[in-house]
Amino acid sequence: MNKYLVTGGAGFIGSHTVDQLLEREQRVVVLDNFSSGSRENLPKSHPLLEIIEGDIRDATAVAEAANGVTHCLHLAAQVSVVKSLEDPVDSATHNILGFINVLNAIKKNNAKRFVYASSAATYGNPKTLPLPEEEPLWPESPYGLEKQINELYVKLFKDLYDTSSCGMRYFNVYGPRQDPKSPYAGVIALFADAVLANKALTINGDGSQTRDFIFVNDVARANVAALGSDYEGAVNVATGSTVTLLELIEMLEKIAGHTCDKNFGPEREGDIKHSAATVNTLQQELNIKAKYTLEEGLRELLNSTSQVS
Repeated sequence: MNKYLVTGGAGFIGSHTVDQLLEREQRVVVLDNFSSGSRENLPKSHPLLEIIEGDIRDATAVAEAANGVTHCLHLAAQVSVVKSLEDPVDSATHNILGFINVLNAIKKNNAKRFVYASSAATYGNPKTLPLPEEEPLWPESPYGLEKQINELYVKLFKDLYDTSSCGMRYFNVYGPRQDPKSPYAGVIALFADAVLANKALTINGDGSQTRDFIFVNDVARANVAALGSDYEGAVNVATGSTVTLLELIEMLEKIAGHTCDKNFGPEREGDIKHSAATVNTLQQELNIKAKYTLEEGLRELLNSTSQVS
């Protein structure tokens, strides 16, 4: 029987992926330090789930969690562009040194497959859109650079040890379990929280920024597909469609049934103006196409958030 290690498995994307693996009756080990993830995101008791509290920067903890695993989904990370600019040293300890600990443990266990979180931030601010995976990488933040370094490490491990890996270049993921109270929360989580409370929305910039927003259940499906695939390289994880932030807000207001006041502030350092992805690799190699439209995903998010509130 396969045994899956999910680092950061109590977090936003991780917990949804764990749910899907357990639904497929797979054995799952979650390694999480619970700095941002929550035990409440995981089943309280499940015969196929083992939860280990530990940090990816601790090589011993990683080695213990990886013992006997056949597949690994590595999601534990420092995930904020802003925080990487504020404290690049701390960000690098998570996203480079921690990454190496996990990759090395997988190699030592002769695991069949290593799937890991990369990011659209690796592309930087490109001049042409939409972005294919072959686009040159010019990251504009320490976070984006760290993810590019991750991709280089797995290429090296492929050459040295024949490690099978796939890097998931997530675009803008949203959905239930994303903490709107975090200072580094995603824009949809922040906007949804404000719209439900009928509070003023703060928009960094003029709102014309474009993003490709993908619902977390679709991302979890892509993760599971990548774990079962033999495709090697990077994959854009997105819908292939974009909206402006103002269009996003208008859709949230329509679903909530009211409009909110809006405050416009300066653009955030490190933010990219426009982002769009080609999704041919995702659809053709992993056989994944986003099931949720943006409106459907936003309705589910608002419904889950209001129930929690």
